[in-house]
Amino acid sequence: MSTSRDLTRLGAAQMAEEMAAGDVSSVELVEAALARIDAVDGSAEAGVHAFLHVAADEALAVARSVDEARAAGEPLPALAGVPVAVKDVVATRGMPTTVGSRILEGWVPPYDATLVERLRAARTPLLGKTNMDEFAMGSSTEHSAYGPTRNPWDLERIPGGSGGGSAAAVAAYEAPLAVGTDTGGSIRQPAAVTGTVGVKPTYGGVSRYGLVALASSLDQAGPCARSVLDAALLHAAMGGHDPRDSTSLAGRAPDVVAAARDGATGDLAGVRVGLVRELGGEGYQAGVQARFAEAVDVLREAGAEVVEVSAPHFRYALAAYYLILPSEASSNLAKFDAMRYGLRVGDGDPQATAEAVMSATREAGFGDEVKRRIVLGTYALSAGYYDAYYGSAQKVRTLVQRDFAAAFERADVLVSPTAPTTAFRFGDKLDDPMAMYLNDVATIPANLAGVPGMSLPSGLADEDGLPAGIQLLAPAQADDRLYRVGAALEARLLDRWGGPLLDRAPALGSFPRRDLTTTGAPA
Repeated sequence: MSTSRDLTRLGAAQMAEEMAAGDVSSVELVEAALARIDAVDGSAEAGVHAFLHVAADEALAVARSVDEARAAGEPLPALAGVPVAVKDVVATRGMPTTVGSRILEGWVPPYDATLVERLRAARTPLLGKTNMDEFAMGSSTEHSAYGPTRNPWDLERIPGGSGGGSAAAVAAYEAPLAVGTDTGGSIRQPAAVTGTVGVKPTYGGVSRYGLVALASSLDQAGPCARSVLDAALLHAAMGGHDPRDSTSLAGRAPDVVAAARDGATGDLAGVRVGLVRELGGEGYQAGVQARFAEAVDVLREAGAEVVEVSAPHFRYALAAYYLILPSEASSNLAKFDAMRYGLRVGDGDPQATAEAVMSATREAGFGDEVKRRIVLGTYALSAGYYDAYYGSAQKVRTLVQRDFAAAFERADVLVSPTAPTTAFRFGDKLDDPMAMYLNDVATIPANLAGVPGMSLPSGLADEDGLPAGIQLLAPAQADDRLYRVGAALEARLLDRWGGPLLDRAPALGSFPRRDLTTTGAPA
Protein backbone atom coordinates (compact mmCIF):
# COMPACT_ATOMS: atom_id res chain seq x y z
CA MET A 1 0.00 0.00 0.00
CA SER A 2 1.08 3.56 -0.69
CA THR A 3 2.81 5.46 2.12
CA SER A 4 4.65 8.34 0.42
CA ARG A 5 2.65 9.63 -2.54
CA ASP A 6 0.00 12.31 -2.91
CA LEU A 7 -2.77 9.93 -3.91
CA THR A 8 -5.08 12.75 -4.95
CA ARG A 9 -2.88 13.34 -8.01
CA LEU A 10 -3.77 9.94 -9.47
CA GLY A 11 -6.36 9.84 -12.23
CA ALA A 12 -9.42 7.61 -11.97
CA ALA A 13 -8.09 5.02 -14.44
CA GLN A 14 -4.77 4.84 -12.60
CA MET A 15 -6.58 4.50 -9.26
CA ALA A 16 -8.55 1.55 -10.64
CA GLU A 17 -5.42 -0.10 -12.02
CA GLU A 18 -3.47 0.32 -8.79
CA MET A 19 -6.31 -1.01 -6.65
CA ALA A 20 -6.55 -4.07 -8.91
CA ALA A 21 -2.81 -4.58 -8.55
CA GLY A 22 -2.97 -4.24 -4.77
CA ASP A 23 -0.80 -1.12 -4.73
CA VAL A 24 -3.40 1.07 -3.04
CA SER A 25 -6.74 0.59 -1.30
CA SER A 26 -10.01 2.39 -1.78
CA VAL A 27 -9.93 3.46 1.86
CA GLU A 28 -6.58 5.15 1.28
CA LEU A 29 -7.92 6.95 -1.80
CA VAL A 30 -11.04 8.16 -0.01
CA GLU A 31 -9.07 9.26 3.06
CA ALA A 32 -6.71 11.20 0.81
CA ALA A 33 -9.63 12.89 -0.95
CA LEU A 34 -11.30 13.78 2.36
CA ALA A 35 -8.06 15.19 3.72
CA ARG A 36 -7.62 17.26 0.57
CA ILE A 37 -11.17 18.60 0.88
CA ASP A 38 -10.48 19.47 4.51
CA ALA A 39 -7.26 21.25 3.55
CA VAL A 40 -8.40 23.32 0.57
CA ASP A 41 -12.18 23.54 0.37
CA GLY A 42 -12.81 25.94 3.25
CA SER A 43 -15.94 28.06 2.91
CA ALA A 44 -17.42 30.74 0.68
CA GLU A 45 -15.10 33.23 2.38
CA ALA A 46 -11.89 31.21 2.07
CA GLY A 47 -10.78 28.24 0.02
CA VAL A 48 -12.29 26.65 -3.07
CA HIS A 49 -15.74 25.98 -1.55
CA ALA A 50 -16.52 23.29 -4.13
CA PHE A 51 -18.60 21.18 -1.72
CA LEU A 52 -21.92 21.92 -0.04
CA HIS A 53 -22.01 18.55 1.73
CA VAL A 54 -19.23 16.04 2.44
CA ALA A 55 -20.35 12.44 3.07
CA ALA A 56 -17.20 11.19 4.79
CA ASP A 57 -18.72 8.30 6.76
CA GLU A 58 -20.69 6.91 3.83
CA ALA A 59 -17.75 7.20 1.41
CA LEU A 60 -15.43 5.40 3.82
CA ALA A 61 -18.01 2.65 4.42
CA VAL A 62 -18.29 2.00 0.69
CA ALA A 63 -14.50 2.07 0.35
CA ARG A 64 -14.11 -0.54 3.10
CA SER A 65 -16.70 -2.79 1.47
CA VAL A 66 -14.87 -2.55 -1.87
CA ASP A 67 -11.53 -3.42 -0.27
CA GLU A 68 -13.09 -6.39 1.48
CA ALA A 69 -14.73 -7.59 -1.73
CA ARG A 70 -11.48 -7.25 -3.65
CA ALA A 71 -9.57 -9.13 -0.97
CA ALA A 72 -12.17 -11.92 -1.20
CA GLY A 73 -11.63 -12.18 -4.96
CA GLU A 74 -15.06 -10.89 -5.95
CA PRO A 75 -15.39 -9.46 -9.49
CA LEU A 76 -15.83 -5.69 -9.33
CA PRO A 77 -16.94 -2.96 -11.75
CA ALA A 78 -14.29 -0.84 -13.50
CA LEU A 79 -14.60 2.15 -11.16
CA ALA A 80 -15.15 0.26 -7.92
CA GLY A 81 -13.45 2.14 -5.10
CA VAL A 82 -12.79 5.32 -7.09
CA PRO A 83 -14.30 8.34 -5.29
CA VAL A 84 -16.81 10.56 -7.11
CA ALA A 85 -18.43 13.93 -6.30
CA VAL A 86 -22.00 14.72 -7.40
CA LYS A 87 -23.49 18.07 -8.41
CA ASP A 88 -26.17 19.19 -5.98
CA VAL A 89 -28.87 19.14 -8.66
CA VAL A 90 -28.94 15.32 -8.53
CA ALA A 91 -31.26 13.64 -6.02
CA THR A 92 -29.12 11.56 -3.66
CA ARG A 93 -30.74 9.49 -0.93
CA GLY A 94 -29.48 10.38 2.52
CA MET A 95 -27.68 13.54 1.39
CA PRO A 96 -29.01 17.11 1.22
CA THR A 97 -30.01 18.16 -2.29
CA THR A 98 -30.44 21.93 -2.35
CA VAL A 99 -29.85 22.84 -6.02
CA GLY A 100 -27.90 25.78 -4.61
CA SER A 101 -31.16 27.35 -3.39
CA ARG A 102 -32.62 28.39 -0.04
CA ILE A 103 -35.98 27.06 -1.16
CA LEU A 104 -34.67 23.48 -0.79
CA GLU A 105 -32.30 24.10 2.10
CA GLY A 106 -31.97 20.93 4.17
CA TRP A 107 -34.08 18.75 1.85
CA VAL A 108 -32.89 15.13 1.89
CA PRO A 109 -34.41 13.05 -0.92
CA PRO A 110 -35.90 9.66 -0.02
CA TYR A 111 -34.66 8.21 -3.32
CA ASP A 112 -31.67 8.21 -5.69
CA ALA A 113 -31.53 9.56 -9.22
CA THR A 114 -30.89 6.80 -11.73
CA LEU A 115 -27.32 7.95 -12.30
CA VAL A 116 -26.67 7.79 -8.54
CA GLU A 117 -28.16 4.29 -8.43
CA ARG A 118 -25.72 3.32 -11.16
CA LEU A 119 -22.77 4.88 -9.37
CA ARG A 120 -23.71 3.00 -6.21
CA ALA A 121 -24.00 -0.21 -8.25
CA ALA A 122 -20.55 0.56 -9.67
CA ARG A 123 -19.31 0.62 -6.04
CA THR A 124 -17.98 4.18 -6.26
CA PRO A 125 -17.67 6.00 -2.90
CA LEU A 126 -19.69 9.23 -3.14
CA LEU A 127 -17.72 12.06 -1.53
CA GLY A 128 -20.64 14.46 -1.35
CA LYS A 129 -22.53 17.20 -3.20
CA THR A 130 -20.92 20.07 -5.09
CA ASN A 131 -21.86 23.74 -5.27
CA MET A 132 -23.67 25.28 -8.22
CA ASP A 133 -25.54 28.32 -9.47
CA GLU A 134 -29.05 28.23 -8.02
CA PHE A 135 -31.23 25.83 -10.02
CA ALA A 136 -28.35 25.65 -12.54
CA MET A 137 -29.01 29.23 -13.69
CA GLY A 138 -25.67 30.90 -14.22
CA SER A 139 -22.20 30.79 -15.74
CA SER A 140 -20.07 31.60 -12.72
CA THR A 141 -21.40 29.81 -9.58
CA GLU A 142 -21.86 33.28 -8.11
CA HIS A 143 -25.62 32.68 -7.98
CA SER A 144 -25.42 29.92 -5.37
CA ALA A 145 -27.40 30.79 -2.25
CA TYR A 146 -24.52 29.30 -0.24
CA GLY A 147 -21.74 31.49 -1.60
CA PRO A 148 -19.50 31.20 -4.65
CA THR A 149 -17.04 28.50 -5.55
CA ARG A 150 -13.54 29.75 -6.37
CA ASN A 151 -11.34 28.78 -9.30
CA PRO A 152 -8.32 26.76 -8.13
CA TRP A 153 -6.19 28.66 -10.67
CA ASP A 154 -6.97 32.01 -9.04
CA LEU A 155 -9.20 32.25 -5.98
CA GLU A 156 -10.38 35.71 -7.06
CA ARG A 157 -11.91 34.29 -10.25
CA ILE A 158 -14.99 32.29 -11.10
CA PRO A 159 -14.83 28.53 -11.83
CA GLY A 160 -17.57 28.72 -14.47
CA GLY A 161 -21.16 27.68 -14.05
CA SER A 162 -23.55 26.38 -13.34
CA GLY A 163 -21.43 23.39 -12.35
CA GLY A 164 -18.46 25.32 -11.00
CA GLY A 165 -18.37 23.16 -7.88
CA SER A 166 -17.87 19.91 -9.77
CA ALA A 167 -15.20 21.37 -12.08
CA ALA A 168 -13.36 23.07 -9.20
CA ALA A 169 -13.42 19.88 -7.09
CA VAL A 170 -11.74 18.00 -9.92
CA ALA A 171 -9.27 20.81 -10.69
CA ALA A 172 -8.31 21.20 -7.02
CA TYR A 173 -7.64 17.45 -6.69
CA GLU A 174 -10.47 17.06 -4.19
CA ALA A 175 -12.06 14.37 -6.38
CA PRO A 176 -10.78 12.47 -9.43
CA LEU A 177 -14.29 12.47 -10.94
CA ALA A 178 -17.46 14.51 -10.59
CA VAL A 179 -20.94 14.48 -12.05
CA GLY A 180 -22.19 17.65 -13.71
CA THR A 181 -25.24 18.71 -15.68
CA ASP A 182 -25.26 20.73 -18.88
CA THR A 183 -28.30 22.74 -20.01
CA GLY A 184 -26.44 25.33 -22.10
CA GLY A 185 -22.79 24.68 -21.28
CA SER A 186 -22.75 24.04 -17.53
CA ILE A 187 -20.28 21.16 -17.78
CA ARG A 188 -18.20 22.38 -20.72
CA GLN A 189 -17.70 26.05 -19.79
CA PRO A 190 -16.49 25.26 -16.23
CA ALA A 191 -14.15 22.65 -17.72
CA ALA A 192 -12.69 25.26 -20.07
CA VAL A 193 -11.94 27.83 -17.36
CA THR A 194 -10.55 25.31 -14.84
CA GLY A 195 -8.32 23.31 -17.21
CA THR A 196 -10.32 20.09 -16.91
CA VAL A 197 -12.33 17.80 -19.20
CA GLY A 198 -16.12 17.99 -19.32
CA VAL A 199 -18.61 16.15 -21.53
CA LYS A 200 -22.25 16.74 -22.36
CA PRO A 201 -23.51 13.39 -23.70
CA THR A 202 -26.14 13.09 -26.41
CA TYR A 203 -29.50 14.20 -25.02
CA GLY A 204 -31.05 11.06 -23.51
CA GLY A 205 -27.72 9.26 -23.20
CA VAL A 206 -27.67 9.58 -19.40
CA SER A 207 -30.98 9.34 -17.55
CA ARG A 208 -32.54 12.56 -16.24
CA TYR A 209 -34.67 10.70 -13.69
CA GLY A 210 -33.92 12.28 -10.34
CA LEU A 211 -32.38 15.46 -11.70
CA VAL A 212 -34.11 18.59 -10.39
CA ALA A 213 -35.32 19.96 -13.71
CA LEU A 214 -34.35 23.35 -15.08
CA ALA A 215 -35.28 23.01 -18.76
CA SER A 216 -36.40 19.48 -19.52
CA SER A 217 -35.68 19.54 -23.24
CA LEU A 218 -32.13 20.79 -22.66
CA ASP A 219 -30.82 19.28 -19.38
CA GLN A 220 -28.24 16.50 -19.61
CA ALA A 221 -25.98 14.95 -16.98
CA GLY A 222 -22.38 14.12 -17.82
CA PRO A 223 -18.85 13.56 -16.49
CA CYS A 224 -16.18 15.97 -15.22
CA ALA A 225 -12.62 14.64 -15.04
CA ARG A 226 -8.95 15.44 -15.51
CA SER A 227 -8.50 13.26 -18.60
CA VAL A 228 -10.56 12.06 -21.53
CA LEU A 229 -10.25 8.40 -20.48
CA ASP A 230 -11.41 9.19 -16.95
CA ALA A 231 -14.42 11.04 -18.35
CA ALA A 232 -15.22 8.04 -20.55
CA LEU A 233 -15.12 5.66 -17.58
CA LEU A 234 -17.61 7.81 -15.62
CA HIS A 235 -19.79 8.33 -18.69
CA ALA A 236 -20.00 4.56 -19.21
CA ALA A 237 -20.85 3.95 -15.55
CA MET A 238 -23.73 6.47 -15.58
CA GLY A 239 -25.14 6.03 -19.06
CA GLY A 240 -27.58 3.72 -20.77
CA HIS A 241 -31.32 3.38 -21.19
CA ASP A 242 -33.66 4.06 -18.28
CA PRO A 243 -37.37 3.18 -18.62
CA ARG A 244 -38.21 5.77 -15.93
CA ASP A 245 -37.04 8.57 -18.24
CA SER A 246 -39.28 8.94 -21.29
CA THR A 247 -36.49 10.80 -23.15
CA SER A 248 -33.87 8.12 -22.45
CA LEU A 249 -32.36 6.61 -25.58
CA ALA A 250 -32.97 2.94 -26.20
CA GLY A 251 -30.48 0.65 -27.86
CA ARG A 252 -26.81 0.05 -27.33
CA ALA A 253 -24.78 3.04 -26.19
CA PRO A 254 -21.51 3.89 -27.98
CA ASP A 255 -18.42 2.33 -26.40
CA VAL A 256 -16.82 5.55 -25.21
CA VAL A 257 -14.12 3.82 -23.14
CA ALA A 258 -12.82 1.84 -26.12
CA ALA A 259 -12.90 5.02 -28.21
CA ALA A 260 -10.85 6.91 -25.63
CA ARG A 261 -8.27 4.15 -25.44
CA ASP A 262 -8.10 3.96 -29.24
CA GLY A 263 -7.66 7.71 -29.56
CA ALA A 264 -4.80 7.80 -27.07
CA THR A 265 -2.50 6.55 -29.87
CA GLY A 266 -2.76 10.07 -31.31
CA ASP A 267 -3.64 8.93 -34.84
CA LEU A 268 -6.56 10.72 -36.54
CA ALA A 269 -5.91 9.67 -40.13
CA GLY A 270 -9.17 9.68 -42.07
CA VAL A 271 -11.01 11.96 -39.61
CA ARG A 272 -12.49 15.18 -41.00
CA VAL A 273 -12.71 18.08 -38.55
CA GLY A 274 -15.00 21.04 -39.22
CA LEU A 275 -14.12 24.56 -38.06
CA VAL A 276 -17.39 26.37 -37.29
CA ARG A 277 -17.08 29.80 -38.91
CA GLU A 278 -19.68 31.41 -36.64
CA LEU A 279 -18.04 30.32 -33.36
CA GLY A 280 -15.07 32.64 -33.18
CA GLY A 281 -13.80 36.08 -34.06
CA GLU A 282 -15.20 39.22 -32.51
CA GLY A 283 -15.87 38.87 -28.79
CA TYR A 284 -13.39 36.02 -28.31
CA GLN A 285 -10.30 36.72 -26.21
CA ALA A 286 -7.10 36.79 -28.28
CA GLY A 287 -5.36 34.21 -26.10
CA VAL A 288 -8.34 31.85 -26.33
CA GLN A 289 -8.29 32.15 -30.13
CA ALA A 290 -4.52 31.60 -30.27
CA ARG A 291 -4.64 28.41 -28.18
CA PHE A 292 -7.58 27.17 -30.25
CA ALA A 293 -5.67 27.72 -33.52
CA GLU A 294 -2.69 25.84 -32.10
CA ALA A 295 -4.93 22.93 -31.04
CA VAL A 296 -6.37 22.78 -34.57
CA ASP A 297 -2.81 22.59 -35.93
CA VAL A 298 -2.21 19.65 -33.59
CA LEU A 299 -5.28 17.92 -35.02
CA ARG A 300 -3.75 18.37 -38.48
CA GLU A 301 -0.46 16.91 -37.24
CA ALA A 302 -2.42 13.88 -36.01
CA GLY A 303 -3.61 13.28 -39.56
CA ALA A 304 -7.04 14.89 -39.47
CA GLU A 305 -8.33 16.84 -42.45
CA VAL A 306 -9.58 20.27 -41.35
CA VAL A 307 -12.32 22.02 -43.31
CA GLU A 308 -14.38 25.14 -42.62
CA VAL A 309 -18.12 24.75 -42.17
CA SER A 310 -20.84 27.34 -41.78
CA ALA A 311 -23.77 27.21 -39.35
CA PRO A 312 -25.51 30.51 -40.13
CA HIS A 313 -28.30 30.15 -37.58
CA PHE A 314 -25.92 29.65 -34.64
CA ARG A 315 -25.85 33.45 -34.30
CA TYR A 316 -29.50 33.29 -33.20
CA ALA A 317 -29.04 30.35 -30.82
CA LEU A 318 -28.35 32.47 -27.73
CA ALA A 319 -31.56 34.49 -28.15
CA ALA A 320 -33.64 31.37 -28.78
CA TYR A 321 -32.12 29.59 -25.80
CA TYR A 322 -32.93 32.45 -23.43
CA LEU A 323 -36.57 32.15 -24.38
CA ILE A 324 -36.84 28.36 -24.36
CA LEU A 325 -34.94 27.86 -21.09
CA PRO A 326 -36.84 30.47 -19.02
CA SER A 327 -40.14 29.19 -20.39
CA GLU A 328 -39.41 25.62 -19.33
CA ALA A 329 -37.94 26.83 -16.03
CA SER A 330 -41.06 28.85 -15.27
CA SER A 331 -43.12 25.69 -15.68
CA ASN A 332 -40.73 23.36 -13.84
CA LEU A 333 -40.21 25.65 -10.85
CA ALA A 334 -43.93 26.11 -10.27
CA LYS A 335 -43.80 22.97 -8.12
CA PHE A 336 -41.84 24.84 -5.43
CA ASP A 337 -44.94 26.26 -3.79
CA ALA A 338 -44.28 25.70 -0.02
CA MET A 339 -47.20 23.26 0.15
CA ARG A 340 -45.39 19.91 0.10
CA TYR A 341 -41.67 20.20 0.93
CA GLY A 342 -38.85 22.68 1.17
CA LEU A 343 -38.92 26.18 2.59
CA ARG A 344 -42.20 27.49 4.04
CA VAL A 345 -42.53 31.16 5.01
CA GLY A 346 -45.45 32.95 6.65
CA ASP A 347 -47.64 30.08 7.85
CA GLY A 348 -47.27 31.21 11.49
CA ASP A 349 -49.99 33.72 10.80
CA PRO A 350 -53.38 32.01 11.31
CA GLN A 351 -54.89 34.47 8.83
CA ALA A 352 -52.36 33.66 6.08
CA THR A 353 -53.82 32.17 2.93
CA ALA A 354 -52.13 29.48 0.87
CA GLU A 355 -51.48 32.11 -1.79
CA ALA A 356 -49.79 34.41 0.75
CA VAL A 357 -47.56 31.60 2.06
CA MET A 358 -46.66 30.60 -1.47
CA SER A 359 -45.80 34.17 -2.45
CA ALA A 360 -43.73 34.82 0.68
CA THR A 361 -41.87 31.52 0.28
CA ARG A 362 -40.97 32.07 -3.35
CA GLU A 363 -39.91 35.66 -2.62
CA ALA A 364 -37.60 34.52 0.20
CA GLY A 365 -36.45 31.24 -1.31
CA PHE A 366 -35.52 32.18 -4.88
CA GLY A 367 -32.53 34.37 -5.74
CA ASP A 368 -32.54 37.28 -8.17
CA GLU A 369 -31.37 35.32 -11.22
CA VAL A 370 -34.02 32.63 -10.71
CA LYS A 371 -36.71 35.28 -10.35
CA ARG A 372 -35.47 37.04 -13.47
CA ARG A 373 -35.77 33.89 -15.56
CA ILE A 374 -39.13 32.87 -14.10
CA VAL A 375 -40.57 36.28 -14.99
CA LEU A 376 -39.09 36.15 -18.49
CA GLY A 377 -40.36 32.62 -19.10
CA THR A 378 -43.83 33.33 -17.75
CA TYR A 379 -44.06 36.35 -20.04
CA ALA A 380 -42.90 34.35 -23.07
CA LEU A 381 -45.59 31.73 -22.42
CA SER A 382 -48.38 34.20 -21.71
CA ALA A 383 -51.46 34.60 -23.90
CA GLY A 384 -50.78 36.81 -26.86
CA TYR A 385 -47.00 36.38 -26.71
CA TYR A 386 -46.53 32.60 -26.95
CA ASP A 387 -46.19 32.46 -30.74
CA ALA A 388 -44.13 35.63 -30.98
CA TYR A 389 -41.55 34.51 -28.42
CA TYR A 390 -41.57 30.83 -27.40
CA GLY A 391 -42.95 29.62 -30.73
CA SER A 392 -40.41 31.65 -32.71
CA ALA A 393 -37.58 30.39 -30.54
CA GLN A 394 -38.56 26.80 -31.27
CA LYS A 395 -38.44 27.56 -35.00
CA VAL A 396 -34.89 28.88 -34.57
CA ARG A 397 -34.07 25.69 -32.70
CA THR A 398 -35.12 23.69 -35.75
CA LEU A 399 -32.87 25.83 -37.95
CA VAL A 400 -29.92 25.22 -35.60
CA GLN A 401 -30.57 21.48 -35.81
CA ARG A 402 -30.56 21.71 -39.61
CA ASP A 403 -27.26 23.60 -39.52
CA PHE A 404 -25.74 20.76 -37.51
CA ALA A 405 -27.08 18.17 -39.94
CA ALA A 406 -25.55 20.04 -42.89
CA ALA A 407 -22.23 20.52 -41.09
CA PHE A 408 -21.97 16.84 -40.21
CA GLU A 409 -22.36 15.95 -43.87
CA ARG A 410 -19.00 17.64 -44.39
CA ALA A 411 -17.21 16.73 -41.15
CA ASP A 412 -17.06 13.90 -38.61
CA VAL A 413 -16.66 16.30 -35.69
CA LEU A 414 -16.88 20.06 -35.30
CA VAL A 415 -14.54 22.24 -33.23
CA SER A 416 -14.65 25.70 -31.68
CA PRO A 417 -13.36 27.51 -28.60
CA THR A 418 -15.46 26.33 -25.63
CA ALA A 419 -15.88 29.76 -24.07
CA PRO A 420 -15.07 33.23 -25.43
CA THR A 421 -12.81 34.15 -22.49
CA THR A 422 -10.83 32.70 -19.64
CA ALA A 423 -12.14 32.90 -16.07
CA PHE A 424 -13.21 36.44 -15.14
CA ARG A 425 -13.05 38.05 -11.71
CA PHE A 426 -15.90 37.82 -9.22
CA GLY A 427 -18.45 40.56 -9.74
CA ASP A 428 -17.28 41.55 -13.23
CA LYS A 429 -20.50 40.44 -14.93
CA LEU A 430 -23.06 40.16 -12.13
CA ASP A 431 -24.68 43.48 -13.01
CA ASP A 432 -24.84 42.72 -16.73
CA PRO A 433 -26.96 39.61 -17.43
CA MET A 434 -26.28 39.72 -21.18
CA ALA A 435 -22.51 39.75 -20.63
CA MET A 436 -22.94 36.74 -18.33
CA TYR A 437 -25.15 34.90 -20.83
CA LEU A 438 -22.58 35.39 -23.61
CA ASN A 439 -20.22 33.01 -21.81
CA ASP A 440 -22.31 30.18 -23.25
CA VAL A 441 -22.51 31.47 -26.82
CA ALA A 442 -20.41 28.58 -28.19
CA THR A 443 -21.91 25.81 -26.06
CA ILE A 444 -25.64 26.53 -26.37
CA PRO A 445 -26.14 25.24 -29.95
CA ALA A 446 -25.33 21.66 -28.88
CA ASN A 447 -28.08 21.72 -26.25
CA LEU A 448 -30.65 23.08 -28.69
CA ALA A 449 -29.82 20.25 -31.09
CA GLY A 450 -29.28 17.49 -28.52
CA VAL A 451 -25.84 16.59 -29.88
CA PRO A 452 -22.88 15.62 -27.66
CA GLY A 453 -20.06 18.02 -26.83
CA MET A 454 -16.72 17.85 -25.04
CA SER A 455 -14.37 20.50 -23.69
CA LEU A 456 -10.72 19.80 -23.01
CA PRO A 457 -7.81 22.13 -22.27
CA SER A 458 -6.21 23.85 -25.26
CA GLY A 459 -3.52 25.73 -23.33
CA LEU A 460 -2.94 28.88 -21.28
CA ALA A 461 -3.94 32.27 -22.61
CA ASP A 462 -1.06 34.73 -22.99
CA GLU A 463 -2.92 37.63 -21.36
CA ASP A 464 -3.48 36.04 -17.94
CA GLY A 465 -1.91 32.58 -17.86
CA LEU A 466 -5.32 31.00 -17.32
CA PRO A 467 -6.65 27.90 -19.10
CA ALA A 468 -8.67 28.00 -22.30
CA GLY A 469 -10.71 25.16 -23.77
CA ILE A 470 -11.41 23.62 -27.15
CA GLN A 471 -14.89 22.22 -27.80
CA LEU A 472 -15.56 19.10 -29.86
CA LEU A 473 -19.07 18.37 -31.18
CA ALA A 474 -20.36 15.17 -32.79
CA PRO A 475 -23.67 13.94 -34.23
CA ALA A 476 -26.30 12.55 -31.86
CA GLN A 477 -25.38 9.12 -30.50
CA ALA A 478 -21.84 9.44 -31.87
CA ASP A 479 -20.33 10.28 -28.48
CA ASP A 480 -17.51 7.82 -29.19
CA ARG A 481 -16.19 10.21 -31.86
CA LEU A 482 -15.68 12.88 -29.20
CA TYR A 483 -13.68 10.49 -27.05
CA ARG A 484 -11.51 9.22 -29.90
CA VAL A 485 -10.66 12.68 -31.23
CA GLY A 486 -10.42 14.19 -27.75
CA ALA A 487 -8.04 11.51 -26.51
CA ALA A 488 -5.82 11.89 -29.57
CA LEU A 489 -5.65 15.67 -29.17
CA GLU A 490 -5.05 15.34 -25.43
CA ALA A 491 -2.18 12.89 -25.92
CA ARG A 492 -0.40 15.16 -28.38
CA LEU A 493 -0.97 18.30 -26.32
CA LEU A 494 0.38 16.63 -23.18
CA ASP A 495 3.53 15.69 -25.09
CA ARG A 496 3.86 19.28 -26.26
CA TRP A 497 3.30 20.73 -22.78
CA GLY A 498 5.38 18.15 -20.96
CA GLY A 499 2.51 17.25 -18.63
CA PRO A 500 -0.97 18.37 -17.56
CA LEU A 501 -1.86 22.04 -17.45
CA LEU A 502 -3.02 21.64 -13.85
CA ASP A 503 0.61 21.15 -12.83
CA ARG A 504 1.01 24.88 -13.56
CA ALA A 505 -1.96 26.17 -11.53
CA PRO A 506 -0.41 28.68 -9.10
CA ALA A 507 -3.22 28.69 -6.53
CA LEU A 508 -3.01 24.92 -6.07
CA GLY A 509 0.28 25.32 -4.23
CA SER A 510 -0.88 28.11 -1.96
CA PHE A 511 -3.18 26.11 0.31
CA PRO A 512 -2.05 24.78 3.70
CA ARG A 513 -0.39 21.44 3.09
CA ARG A 514 -1.30 18.25 4.90
CA ASP A 515 0.04 14.74 4.65
CA LEU A 516 -2.49 13.30 2.23
CA THR A 517 -1.23 9.74 2.48
CA THR A 518 -1.93 9.11 6.16
CA THR A 519 -5.09 7.49 7.42
CA GLY A 520 -7.83 9.30 9.26
CA ALA A 521 -10.68 11.30 7.76
CA PRO A 522 -11.14 14.94 8.71
CA ALA A 523 -13.36 15.56 11.68
